[in-house]
Amino acid sequence: MKEKMSNFAYKMMTYVGMPIRNLFMQPNKIFTEVEIEPGYQALDYGCGPGVFSIMLAEKIGQSGLVYALDIHHLAVKTVEQKARKKGLTNIKTILSSCSTSLPDNSLDLIIFFDVFHVLDNQEEVLMELHRVLKPEAIMYFSDHHLKESHILSTLTEKRLFKLKSKGIKTFSFSKSK
Repeated sequence: MKEKMSNFAYKMMTYVGMPIRNLFMQPNKIFTEVEIEPGYQALDYGCGPGVFSIMLAEKIGQSGLVYALDIHHLAVKTVEQKARKKGLTNIKTILSSCSTSLPDNSLDLIIFFDVFHVLDNQEEVLMELHRVLKPEAIMYFSDHHLKESHILSTLTEKRLFKLKSKGIKTFSFSKSK
């Protein structure tokens, strides 16, 4: 991120900004565009308070695993608390601004929602996501702060990803190389 937000700013985003955004961009409607199979290994990059991480964990089931990555320690803490409260043991958190520390070609699915516009290390992050995504696996991308043309050009210009399909709220990308 351009710089990690303060604890106060994170709490305002989580408890004020996101609920307002979720009225207009309902997470469950966005999530219907994500194809998930039980047993998947998935990453929610820039997980924030974990709305999608929890949805993923419930859908993937105990045979799968969700990695919830965020730069902010309160986001990671929130996801851990929500997972405990729901009895979900298939979520692992990662506190990082880029590196997942996951093995190459290890993920079946990446969700990359509404965080790309705040990254100052976009190319580095895309390289990392390309590294950990299995061949033919899918990265679901959405960022309502960016124009479609910008999303498509930025994600495909280095030939790391190719557009697989466009949904109503998300883009699906697969690895190019």
